[in-house]
Amino acid sequence: MPVRPTVRFTALFTLTALASASLAACGSGSGSDPDTVKVSFKQSTDNSIKVMDTYLGDIKKQFEKANPGKKIELVPIKAPDSEYYTKLQQMLRSPKTAPDLVYEDTFLINSDITSGYLKPLDDYLAEWKDWDRFIDTAKAAAKGEDGKTYGVPDGTDTRGLWFSKDVFAKAGLPADWQPKTWDEVLDAARAIKEKVPGVTPLNVYTGKPAGEAATMQGFEMLLYGTGTGDGGSDPLYDKGSKKCITAGQGFEDSLSFVETVYKEKLGPEVSDALDPNFGTKVRGELLPQGRLGIALDGSWLPQDWLEGSGHEWPEWSKELGLAAMPTQHGQAPGRVSMSGGWTWAVPDKAGNPDLAFEFIKTMQTKANAQKWYIANSGISVREDVANDPAYVDAQPGIKFFTDLVADTHYRPAYPAYPKVSVAIQEAMEGVTTGDRSVEEAARGYDEALKEATDNEVVSK
Repeated sequence: MPVRPTVRFTALFTLTALASASLAACGSGSGSDPDTVKVSFKQSTDNSIKVMDTYLGDIKKQFEKANPGKKIELVPIKAPDSEYYTKLQQMLRSPKTAPDLVYEDTFLINSDITSGYLKPLDDYLAEWKDWDRFIDTAKAAAKGEDGKTYGVPDGTDTRGLWFSKDVFAKAGLPADWQPKTWDEVLDAARAIKEKVPGVTPLNVYTGKPAGEAATMQGFEMLLYGTGTGDGGSDPLYDKGSKKCITAGQGFEDSLSFVETVYKEKLGPEVSDALDPNFGTKVRGELLPQGRLGIALDGSWLPQDWLEGSGHEWPEWSKELGLAAMPTQHGQAPGRVSMSGGWTWAVPDKAGNPDLAFEFIKTMQTKANAQKWYIANSGISVREDVANDPAYVDAQPGIKFFTDLVADTHYRPAYPAYPKVSVAIQEAMEGVTTGDRSVEEAARGYDEALKEATDNEVVSK
């Protein structure tokens, strides 16, 4: 088998290759005009999806009307998640390229806080009455280890199983399917493979090209359902010792599930699974066209099917079913979900931080926040919106995914997490391609973990 590049080499190569594009993306820097706020955000890789562009365009008009003489310059970055993170970090390093406001995944925010890329917002938040409307768990996702807050969350998300009712009918599976164990999920995929040729039975994101989607939609949805944490503690991070946890039985069981999906050809072709844009294909083609039986995926999918998306699918709620991802053996609480989300953060090197926070306040009025949650199929992090019937009834699926918050897990918030995530992706990729056994992939994870955390690890 060919030798795969190490995490360090891959990251360095990606960073170098993208540096020039990153610098060009932000022009002459945020501080060049005191009356202009540069707002950098992640643009969909699907050219027909304009949800964020449309929303920010509307907020820009509101802000400029309310603040005569002030301008908002939108700086989109069109890239898969892993490339977006790299480009964004490169931009944040210099006042010449740092925007005034950036869209930060909570997955990356603690790493950027530790690197000194972001500005604490506590002074602004103390004078902003709407901050009291945000739920505590969402606030915690944007906090650094120093206790300061570095971002304003614009929603959260949950994850579950989407399934095609038509495919299920052809496979002899129930339209009200609610699996109780991992085996029931795999058995349904096997039935689809046997009885519905030409359809991909099950998609579980995997490998480095999928980035955090592989880690969070795939691996962690399995790992956090193994019950391997002591007394419900986190299976990846020990808060008491502040150390990462090496691969144990639950870790290996989760890799075994991934291995089974691809070894038994229950998932997509490996070449498709390792395509960084495969998520776009899942949402835009496979599910709407009835070519995918089961998708382990997130609450936000319907934003791709709304009016104006380019591949509208108003019938999705009738043609797709929703089920919670079960725990491994059906052990309490019986289901599992993962939550993350994104925040708006002000770079440490921003030229116009005060004006940038005013733009955040415009985005986060109750009306604008509610508009955003509905537009991007997000889960509200504002109590006043979550309790509004107009939000709850706005779109099919919102109640289902909001209810999963009761049993959800948030990724551990520590600076090394992005490196841990890459190590998980490499382990997944090894068992997906068959280059590594589960045991070899787990050992490789432990080695990468020790390197990423300077041997600050603990075994359980």
